[in-house]
Amino acid sequence: MSLPVLVVMVVVGIAAIVLSVHLTGGTRNAVLPDAEAARQRFATDFPGEKTGAVVLSSDRGTAFLELSGDRTGIVQAFGGHFLTRIVTPADILRVEPAGSAALHLTLNDYTWRGGRFEFADQGETWRLAGRLAPKDSQEARRSA
Repeated sequence: MSLPVLVVMVVVGIAAIVLSVHLTGGTRNAVLPDAEAARQRFATDFPGEKTGAVVLSSDRGTAFLELSGDRTGIVQAFGGHFLTRIVTPADILRVEPAGSAALHLTLNDYTWRGGRFEFADQGETWRLAGRLAPKDSQEARRSA
């Protein structure tokens, strides 16, 4: 078989695989349609946890779930799948405003550094920021 024919076959084969993955939904991002879906997804990985209030991001790609104590559950879409974790204020380096109803969250974890999250309601955004803020920044605000 000649080299040009082999190259064409490889290119057509790769293009067919990419197209079939795309058409079957392989390139679609996962979303959380509502708070109950976020609770169910979180319960899959943490079945013994009781969840309270849920704050969904505007794009429905991330949910923050109130847990007992100062812990917060996070469900975040990564491609077609979800990452779930539990964080405490000790796990968080910074929580900074990133707009009127947005936060920039920086975690002390090399596997997931955080990100920028936009929300529909400014009040929920600031309540969530207060819950996630590292303890030293909460104490500094109280003493000021």
